[in-house]
Amino acid sequence: MNTLEKTDYVLESRCCGAKFADHKWELDCPNQDGAALIFANYAKKQLEIKENLPGLYKFSDWLPVCRMLEGSGAPVTYKSEGLASELGLSDLYITFNGYWPEKGAGMQTGTFKECEAFSVCARINGNGDKIMVVASAGNTARAFARVCSENKIPLLLCVPEDCLDAIWSSRPLDSCVKLVATAKGSDYFDAIHLSNVICELNNFYPEGGAKNVARRDGMGTTVLSAVTTIGRIPDYYFQAVGSGTGAIAAWEANKRFITDGRFGKNLMKLMVSQNIPFTPIYDAWKAGSRNLLPLDDQRARHQAEEICAKVLSNRRPPYSLKGGLFDALTDTGGDVFAVTNEEAVQAGMLFEQTEGIDIEPAAAVAVASLRQAVEQGAVEKKAVVMLNITGGGIRRFKLENKLFYKVPDCVFPIDADLDVVRETVTELFIP
Repeated sequence: MNTLEKTDYVLESRCCGAKFADHKWELDCPNQDGAALIFANYAKKQLEIKENLPGLYKFSDWLPVCRMLEGSGAPVTYKSEGLASELGLSDLYITFNGYWPEKGAGMQTGTFKECEAFSVCARINGNGDKIMVVASAGNTARAFARVCSENKIPLLLCVPEDCLDAIWSSRPLDSCVKLVATAKGSDYFDAIHLSNVICELNNFYPEGGAKNVARRDGMGTTVLSAVTTIGRIPDYYFQAVGSGTGAIAAWEANKRFITDGRFGKNLMKLMVSQNIPFTPIYDAWKAGSRNLLPLDDQRARHQAEEICAKVLSNRRPPYSLKGGLFDALTDTGGDVFAVTNEEAVQAGMLFEQTEGIDIEPAAAVAVASLRQAVEQGAVEKKAVVMLNITGGGIRRFKLENKLFYKVPDCVFPIDADLDVVRETVTELFIP
């Protein structure tokens, strides 16, 4: 682990308005009632890419980090030829997150969740021996497991048992990483509930999700990559969403570039998508509702089981709160698309045929939504379009590397006794 040059700061407070000692950045909150996302204000208003720093940390001017961790990759943006030609777009740029050595993409977990993990874990500096808790449907857990294992950061993962096939690594995980699962038939929301119960214990703390500025600004590096490669802010931004945190991060990064002043003054339209039949964000947006529509827990679990992009199954996304996805979509004049499993599979095949690399189901949902938008005339053929491929190259990585799958240290039923849960997870970290 290396300390970033001239950024050896200590977090003085985690409340609204918290500042780092060297004033590199501060946290702001739109109001004081807690019902809003806190965001970072960086002292450096014009982004300077530090090519001498590895991976993600070349964007450290706009990251709330105080050190560098080994092994970071970064998003890679390139101008599409194959897919662009197929869709009839003249300026389609693909921001690829995953494993694609020929393009310079080296994310060993194959997902842009590494951007979150390398940012969040490089911000940690005041929790002592406490254990970070991360709830995930797969990709986030895999990314945090890798980063924490390689940097000896204590971590407890909470994952639905049906998603355990996503928890793999190219080397055995360090014993500082533990995994508990919610029983078969559960979903991401059940894993979140389990993590909340665990975080009531004094020696555990939540990673923070969408409310963690390090997570959002880590994800926002996809836009930093795109804008600095293209030379301007795109007109449209496409991504599949479960929580919508990546789209919120894109919106925030966009506004920083407007302040920067060198790349344009426009807000790119956020064009996000969900996987049918699990579409709580799509349903609320199309109903014109700031609040998510009522959804029975059992029905939600069944819907989550049916979608091919399991990582998009978040029942409680940060949609309604101030500074959340509803505000981002409204501010940018964006829209939400719904994609069937069949459409996603076809889009994934199309991407591989035209661009030359496999992509994950969630990324395929985004490709399918772009295809829909073009067919509906919702995107001008000459517009500058950014397509965020949130995960890819995993099939290739698996062929080239021996994999190790993490076995859960414990599996809890959905209605597990909470005292038993707390006692069990505490014992997992006793030397």
